[in-house]
Amino acid sequence: MMLKNAGLLKKLNNANFLRRLVQLIFAATTVWIGFRFYAFYRDLAEGAEQVAVRPPEVEAFLPISSLISLKYWILSGDFNRIHPAGLVIFLVTLVTGLLLKRGFCSWVCPFGLMNEMMNGLQKLLFRQSLRVRRWFDYLLRSIKYLLLGFFCWAILLNMPESALKAFIYSPYNQIADLKMLVFFLDPSTTTIVVLSILVLLSILIRNAWCRYCCPFGALLGLASWVSPWKIRRNAETCIDCQKCTKVCPVNIEVHRAGTVRSDECHACLQCVAACPVKETLQLSARKQRLVIRPWVYAVLIVGLFSGSAWVARMAGVWQNDIPLSNYRRYIHILDRVDHDRGRVPSAETRRPMGD
Repeated sequence: MMLKNAGLLKKLNNANFLRRLVQLIFAATTVWIGFRFYAFYRDLAEGAEQVAVRPPEVEAFLPISSLISLKYWILSGDFNRIHPAGLVIFLVTLVTGLLLKRGFCSWVCPFGLMNEMMNGLQKLLFRQSLRVRRWFDYLLRSIKYLLLGFFCWAILLNMPESALKAFIYSPYNQIADLKMLVFFLDPSTTTIVVLSILVLLSILIRNAWCRYCCPFGALLGLASWVSPWKIRRNAETCIDCQKCTKVCPVNIEVHRAGTVRSDECHACLQCVAACPVKETLQLSARKQRLVIRPWVYAVLIVGLFSGSAWVARMAGVWQNDIPLSNYRRYIHILDRVDHDRGRVPSAETRRPMGD
């Protein structure tokens, strides 16, 4: 029994085991949400009298709408009830960036897990990943910041309060979640080609999507610079084995850094797990104070997301206020666009919601 308990404690202190466990929990939750949302869509499309309950968590996949809602909330004080769960999740993700660096990318995000799975496929097919020259790597990494800059310019700088409100309450935004589902259920040829290219790049180049294309990752990277917690190396006890650098999935030279300040650090803690000398590498605040152990990190990141959802439910800002009749009306527009692309909906189907 003591040996079993010792083995369990060892796993609970192993960053790789904990991260994989948390990833699988969030991945399973995402799949469950997807099935529930598809059931909601199917019942609407079939005209069923009783429809499945729409899962609010699906709004996590509407970050642009959430950014617009965030600015509108700041300007007007109105925490709108169109996609409130999306705004809650968006805010919590920003908090994780400020406190736990880009932990969302490596512990929570399903696309991050998919990237890692493709990395595993890459190891089966090739001996090593395609190495990108440093100058070209910096150039490619700028893509995600250019995308982030475009959204910030278009939304934060150019949209006045009236335009924000008009978008939030527009039919387009109200059924943005359904449009997203239809987009993936019946992808166009262009979509298939683009996704295939991204998959191929992710197999050839480790973490290609996260490293070069994801504007949300860029936002979290900027937030992580402000975070007081960073991977810190004790040079006095370091034996220069370079195991930390070898396992880093984003190619940071951890063995050369006193403090890892890179915006690419995902706080995956693989370097911490690989270090053979106890307490040489740690996620900590300045001068290695307030150390966050792997099990504490796992509890924090799970607790932040699950706790915020509970608080939002108690506060009444989790479920949206979109009438089911609006969903029923506009599901026919989606069907028409899906089967007759390029045709403009009739005047009747373009009536504003609530008429």
